[in-house]
Amino acid sequence: MSDFTYDTVLSDMHEDGVRLITLNRPERLNAMNRALIDDLARAFDDANADPATRAIILTGAGKAFCAGDDRQDHVHPESEEQARDLVLAIQRATHAITLAPKPVVGAINGWAVGGGFEWAINCDFPIWAESARGFFPEVSLNLFVTGGVSSLLPALVGLNKAREMLFFGDRYGAADLHAMGLAWKTAPDDDLMRMAQDTARRLADLPPLSVRAMKRVLNAARSTDLHRAMDLETEATVAGFMDPETTRRLSAF
Repeated sequence: MSDFTYDTVLSDMHEDGVRLITLNRPERLNAMNRALIDDLARAFDDANADPATRAIILTGAGKAFCAGDDRQDHVHPESEEQARDLVLAIQRATHAITLAPKPVVGAINGWAVGGGFEWAINCDFPIWAESARGFFPEVSLNLFVTGGVSSLLPALVGLNKAREMLFFGDRYGAADLHAMGLAWKTAPDDDLMRMAQDTARRLADLPPLSVRAMKRVLNAARSTDLHRAMDLETEATVAGFMDPETTRRLSAF
């Protein structure tokens, strides 16, 4: 078994071909700083390149999955070049989760906010704990979503519901997300990891060639729109970072 080491992410290999990747900043509710973003992309790249890994579980340590951008550790870009570098790093993480070959089970615990909500949506089989909650604050902060969400979310919940979620930033519980098709399943909090592990084992037991092909082909039909969406998201988010109003709203959030 091969485990990989990162500063802000745990990556543990189990004997059954399942790798558990855990966002590991529990003291900050796994909020996103640059180290976490880069570590997550590397962890998924390494897992996808590892022959022993046949399925991946993504979860968060402690009380939250990922509470969005870390306001205390936020370094606001001072130039368009810095802003673009940050946004492309976020998009690399999504690419490693969504467009890479290994199937990903999400075990979504606690809050999934902003970019954390995006990572939950990026999973192939997102399972939400019954107490989990998610929302998108980006528009209220003068920013934009990333993670291919501008393409993935309307495909999952319909355009009208996607507009509601993205414009207004309302908060949704696991039952609501399941009813609208955004959560694949929900689980009692104490049963979340067992259900995620059972699902990942089922995936790991399937022939790897067909599993990878199925994920690739299912994504191929949407990949043109997904890549285009991520390009447009990048430009919109960079523009948001460059607007002084964004700094004011981030500070007040």
